Amino acid sequence: MDIRIVADSCCDLTDELKNELDVVTVPLTMTLGEASYSDDDALDLPGFMEQMKACTSRIGSAAPNPALYEEAFCGAKESFAVTISSNLSGSYSNALLGKSLAEQRGANVHVFDSKSASAGEALLIMKLRRLIRDGLPKAEIISRAEAFVSGMRTLFVLDSVDNLLKNGRLNRIAGKLISAFHIRPILGSDGNGNISLFSHAQGWKQALRKLVDAVESSGRPTEGESLVIAHCGNPSFAEELHLAIEARCRFKEIVVLPTRGLSSVYANEKGVIIAF
Repeated sequence: MDIRIVADSCCDLTDELKNELDVVTVPLTMTLGEASYSDDDALDLPGFMEQMKACTSRIGSAAPNPALYEEAFCGAKESFAVTISSNLSGSYSNALLGKSLAEQRGANVHVFDSKSASAGEALLIMKLRRLIRDGLPKAEIISRAEAFVSGMRTLFVLDSVDNLLKNGRLNRIAGKLISAFHIRPILGSDGNGNISLFSHAQGWKQALRKLVDAVESSGRPTEGESLVIAHCGNPSFAEELHLAIEARCRFKEIVVLPTRGLSSVYANEKGVIIAF
């Protein structure tokens, strides 16, 4: 079965993995005050990050235009789309609009709300491509993938909550307390795609231990499964986390990826996201 996978640019896949998994990406738009940037391959990420640090006004993002989804879906007879959580962005609803437009032109599309972001989208895409390559009927692929989304866990640890404060995704009083006491919050999806505070750490060593404990005690199966780690300019911690999880769990593979533009906005410098 030849099925294209389409993802919004919150999905943190390298060019090599995009080619291997046959993924087409549609870009979100990021805003720093009055300036806007397309989260595509032309983005100068280091330069964007420097401008983001200097930005004192609101930082935000906008979902891809439905026409971009329509164009991506019409490039193949069959498509699956994976988007950032519908509770965090309009990307899912715009993908549904793009699906409607594309299906008027003969395409066949199913859109998945990942109820996650970043590493979670990448993990779902890896799962989807395996199901496709196994030759399962489309209805079974959809059923299994939806069940996978329901059980998937996403956690992330931040070095700074400045951007969550600037775009209104974190209570200002809580954010100031976190910054004042140098607490690294451990947040994640609540299962419905909303961001919730799960724990906090007083340093990277404690953060690593809590993340590994959370994976090990989650009840999620690990043998034969995959885990994805995405990081924003923090490769040493990501690799240390990789080795610590590998030592205590039995994942078939642990994939470490750098964040793209949109994920870098919300993770901010040194932020790390895991999905399993």
